[in-house]
Amino acid sequence: MKSNELLLDAFARIRETVAASLDGADAEVLLRRPSGNGNSIAWLIWHLSRVEDAQVAAAAGLKQVWTSQGFAGRFELPLSERDTGYGHSSRQVDAVKAPPGLLLDYYDAVHRQTVEFLASLGDADFDRIVDTRWDPPVTLGVRLVSTIADCLQHAGQAAYAKGLNPGPAA
Repeated sequence: MKSNELLLDAFARIRETVAASLDGADAEVLLRRPSGNGNSIAWLIWHLSRVEDAQVAAAAGLKQVWTSQGFAGRFELPLSERDTGYGHSSRQVDAVKAPPGLLLDYYDAVHRQTVEFLASLGDADFDRIVDTRWDPPVTLGVRLVSTIADCLQHAGQAAYAKGLNPGPAA
């Protein structure tokens, strides 16, 4: 198995968990915050989508799906177009509201871009430096694994939050 095939499998698992977390979830479920101050499913899915979008696009030299495909306008969030959710206050978490179909449409568009990029890579590509702000500098392989780790954590949190909800949507 090639390195890009392993990464494609990992990103596919994120997509599966995102879809399962959104399946059957209504607005109330999407916006409910565990313990009153945890991150909502809507925020978690939006955030992990923004993280994958921003990280992969930067590493690949591509435009972010968020702006290039008009999702920033479709979501109509009271946030900067560059915002990915890092360091959000409770008020900002509450501001992220979107129906499940839009959240999945955005993630799927991001996922398609990720898949297209990964499919084009050979093993030698993963050693390319993509970020010199760190010591040691970050390679493409490390950046992709870091993105997977972050997104899988948030996808798991969304699945857990959905499971906390009573009724048929849980």
